[in-house]
Amino acid sequence: MDDESLYEVDEQDRVIGPRPRGELHRLGLRHRSVHILVFNGDGELFLQKRSMTKDISPGRWDTSAAGHVDFGESYADCARRELAEELGVAPTGELRPLFKLAASAQTGWEFVQVYHTQHAGGFRLNPDEIDAGRWCAPAAVDAWVAADDRTLTAAFRLIWRTYRAPPA
Repeated sequence: MDDESLYEVDEQDRVIGPRPRGELHRLGLRHRSVHILVFNGDGELFLQKRSMTKDISPGRWDTSAAGHVDFGESYADCARRELAEELGVAPTGELRPLFKLAASAQTGWEFVQVYHTQHAGGFRLNPDEIDAGRWCAPAAVDAWVAADDRTLTAAFRLIWRTYRAPPA
């Protein structure tokens, strides 16, 4: 996993070139990722508990699916791939881009493109990626994030706060 080739990007998310994942993380260099918020018909958000074998934020609750954008891959293609790899599904509704977060320490120096989709469930959770998953009412997630609960990843707390923020 450390040698997979990802985009190294500058402060404007312009491509510098390919670089191994391990180097990007070790050196704190900017790169790209996606996070997908999957909601069911009742408006509940699916959260995943990251596998304890993950090198970043093991055992913490996170967005429905997430991952690094491989070199040569678009943000949207990555989002579809991650839904298939982590949850075993293709989006049944529109995979809608919501917003992009700038690379920062809180995002692990990743530019994060956040997507929204709907799916009723019936996931096949990848045990290499996910230890558990559950549906959560948005009000419960609001309370969890407001408490700055460290069982949630820092990136997810930022994503949820941005998602719930009133439009500017």
